[in-house]
Amino acid sequence: MPPVHTGAPVTTGASTPSSPAAPEAHAPGRPGYRRMSLALFAAGLATFALLYSTQALLPAISDGFGVTAGQASWTVSAATGALALFVLPLSALSERFGRTRMMTVSMLVAVGVGLLVPFAPNLEWLVVLRAVQGAAIAGIPASAMAYLAEEVKPKALVGAIGLFVAGNSIGGMSGRLVTGWAAQAWGWRGGLLAVGLMALACAAAFLVLLPRARFFRPASLNPRAVGRTVAGHLRDPLLLRLYGIGALFMTVFGAVYTVIGYRLVDEPFSLGQGVIGSIFLIYLVGTVSSAAAGQLVARAGRRGALYLAVTTTALGLLLSLADSLAAILVGLVLITAGFFAGHAVASAAVSRTATSGRAQASALYQSAYYLGSSAGGTLGALAYHSAGWAATVGIALLAVLGVVSITLYGSHAARAERRHGSLAAAR
Repeated sequence: MPPVHTGAPVTTGASTPSSPAAPEAHAPGRPGYRRMSLALFAAGLATFALLYSTQALLPAISDGFGVTAGQASWTVSAATGALALFVLPLSALSERFGRTRMMTVSMLVAVGVGLLVPFAPNLEWLVVLRAVQGAAIAGIPASAMAYLAEEVKPKALVGAIGLFVAGNSIGGMSGRLVTGWAAQAWGWRGGLLAVGLMALACAAAFLVLLPRARFFRPASLNPRAVGRTVAGHLRDPLLLRLYGIGALFMTVFGAVYTVIGYRLVDEPFSLGQGVIGSIFLIYLVGTVSSAAAGQLVARAGRRGALYLAVTTTALGLLLSLADSLAAILVGLVLITAGFFAGHAVASAAVSRTATSGRAQASALYQSAYYLGSSAGGTLGALAYHSAGWAATVGIALLAVLGVVSITLYGSHAARAERRHGSLAAAR
């Protein structure tokens, strides 16, 4: 039975203006767009800096606690795994209590835990604190994407999400850079404290800059309704393909960047912790490729952009097999550019595909994405520990092949649907 309207728009967490007097959505050049972009850029920066704060320090953590690469990698996988588990329930809470409130609470808790992480007495406590931190961070990504989908004009959405993802890339780069050089001066604990203080500054900027939500309308916190929304998203073939693409892209990225520090600290490179941290300046390439994702989709289409992203990533993986530091660096550039472009395209497509329950749709994407990160980091570290860098690259290439397969299937399904529509119209 259709709902009975009583004069006010009925919504489930999103609303659009219903009269000329209603405020207009944010778009480039309009008041508030710059503040919104800077605030979410700061949120993305803090999120990635905190989430992967131990990644560049894994060799030092291994030495400090006397553990293997696989054991130390749990300091990354615990955070990303907890994020994957909590992102869906926290996104449901954001439908009731608001995107901005959820992002604010999540940010403050994550930063608070980040200031405790450097004082973990052993590996077990470090893993536990990292899991708590990952669970807190879970309230940021899906809420941010739902906020953008509600507050930004549709034509500007890919670009706005690209800027948020660009903040992720800057956070990943600066977090590893700061931890690397701080660890070289004061040890890995000093590195973690430095990134915690950096995230605190980002949180302050976020709180000051973020414009209030103008189109959010709270929905009732009904577990059955949330379950129906989630089930509906999981029955959508396009959303399922996008979730798979996000997970597989992040498997590649998690494997490569979890293990690369071990490879560069070993022979024949024997690089110091600070120099290894500086390698992550390559993330700047991701900033450019993610911010340019909107233009790429406009020119090549979504699937064309994805094909270009996976091709670039695969070439980078193959190049990284060479025992040459220059070749490895170029390979990392290509991997990073391909990953961030693919992630921006897929995540924006999720926000545009879901016409209701956007927070849950984004949360499912984030859950798949970070499960891919956990799987990639753990499998990549285990592969490296048992068979070296070539084995890590092999796992990453399998994930790339998965993205290609899903995208090819999507192209075939789209052609079949068009043929079916043409036949129906002809009748």
